[in-house]
Amino acid sequence: MSKIKTIRSVYKRFKKNPSGLVKRKRANLRHLLFKKSSKRKRHLRQKAVVLRCDLVHILPCLPYV
Repeated sequence: MSKIKTIRSVYKRFKKNPSGLVKRKRANLRHLLFKKSSKRKRHLRQKAVVLRCDLVHILPCLPYV
């Protein structure tokens, strides 16, 4: 049986931690940063956990992670 390919774009965007949760980067930190407060930008730098309903779409793309 052949290997299942990992979707590389998903592999670069999401990381799995030891407890099995999947981490992601937050949005809205790419441009137009002058109008966002320092506090907002600081909190956007922190990683977020992917919701369980979205894992249905992400985990099949990461078969060996």
